[in-house]
Amino acid sequence: MAAPRLGRLLLRALATLLVVWGVLCAGFYWAMTQPPDVFGRIVARTPLPFMMALPFETMWMHARAGAVSPGSPAPDFRLPTLDHKDTVQLSSFRSSRPVVLVFGSYT
Repeated sequence: MAAPRLGRLLLRALATLLVVWGVLCAGFYWAMTQPPDVFGRIVARTPLPFMMALPFETMWMHARAGAVSPGSPAPDFRLPTLDHKDTVQLSSFRSSRPVVLVFGSYT
C-alpha cells in the first residue's frame, strides 16, 4: 500500500518541478526579448542555480535572433554623431550611397 502512495507523491513532485521549470524558462525567454538594460537587471537579481537549470544558450540564440534575413533592408534607426550635437538616421542614406555597418572594435 505504501509503494503506490509513494509513486503518486513522486509523480506529483516531478510534475510540480516541470511546471516550475517551464515557468522559469518562459520568464527568462520573455526577459531575453527585452532591451539589454532590463535583461541585465533581471539577471543581476537571479540566483545562479536557477540560471544553471535553464537551457540558457538555446533560449538566448532564439530570443535574440531577430527577424532580418540576408538581403532584406536594415531596420531604420537613429544614432548620435560623434560630437553628440546632432543625430543621423540610417534611412537618410538609402538612396544616396552604400552604407557599411561595422559592429565591434578593431583597436
